[in-house]
Amino acid sequence: MKRTAALILTVLAVLSLSCSALAAGPEDSTEDVVPPKPAELFPAEIRQTEEDGYRRVEKIYRLSPNDDPANILTEPFEWEGWRYTILDVTRQDTTESDTKDYAETFTFESSSKDMEKILPQLPATREVATEDGYTGVLTLDTASVKVEAAGYKSSSRTVTATRTYPNLSDTDTSFIPKSITDSGRTLTLADIQWQESGGYFTATATYTGTATSKSATGYTVTAEYAGELTKVTGGETIYTAVFSGAPVQPVKEPNYPDVPDGDTSDGDTADTSDPGTTESPDDPTPPDTPEPDTPEDSGGVNVIWLIIPIAAIIGIGVLVGMNLLKKHKSKKEWEDYTK
Repeated sequence: MKRTAALILTVLAVLSLSCSALAAGPEDSTEDVVPPKPAELFPAEIRQTEEDGYRRVEKIYRLSPNDDPANILTEPFEWEGWRYTILDVTRQDTTESDTKDYAETFTFESSSKDMEKILPQLPATREVATEDGYTGVLTLDTASVKVEAAGYKSSSRTVTATRTYPNLSDTDTSFIPKSITDSGRTLTLADIQWQESGGYFTATATYTGTATSKSATGYTVTAEYAGELTKVTGGETIYTAVFSGAPVQPVKEPNYPDVPDGDTSDGDTADTSDPGTTESPDDPTPPDTPEPDTPEDSGGVNVIWLIIPIAAIIGIGVLVGMNLLKKHKSKKEWEDYTK
């Protein structure tokens, strides 16, 4: 008996744990994240028109620059017995703007000061956007183009000049000047060549000096562009959502045959009810047949697959218990017989 009681207690414990697991159900390890809904926009005006049996609804939205047109509702809807679906969404800008005259100086470096080479490097127009929000296209003023040297470098070279002094009585160098001025430069005596003719001498003196010059290292070109700029100062954008309507079809009631009055040919009242039903023939509405419920837990798991192993465990426990009780009863009868 003790062994039988222990076995029954074990089966009941397993059954209790299985029922607890069935009641608890599966738990989700993660929670569903619901995205936030967009801010719904409401129409400023609704227009309804009907022509040749067709209906249209126009929802007009006036949006500021901070509104997102993607939040305009375009889902189908029903209104006054008609179902409307989206056809098109139109847009119309009604912004306000301010204009002003504007000029800007453009500067770049050039290796040449030749205007024929410089002008092709200047674009005819330039797009401009100012810090205070004005934008537009400026045009080149060719009369404003100027070229200036960006810098200078110095260079030097040796220059020479000759002077002839004839009819000298002798080759005395004191008759020859020690320096001369040539093209604004001061040259000094470097060499003397003598020639005698008829008792007189001719001196050819060579003078040398250094010439310094400056040359531009590059050129800076400046040009002025002028025109009119525009700035958007306010306003709104009008969006129109156009819907097309169709009448909603009513749900048709089932058409049951009328019950004939009077007796039938054999004297019995005609039975208009469906065979096998217990409802009165005066009630033509067939009874509702309840559909069998499918046992499912909150997580969508079929309970049958959990009940089957539990039923198997219970069945095995019962069989084992009955077998042990039978053996115990036989043993007791034998003991009573041998006494």
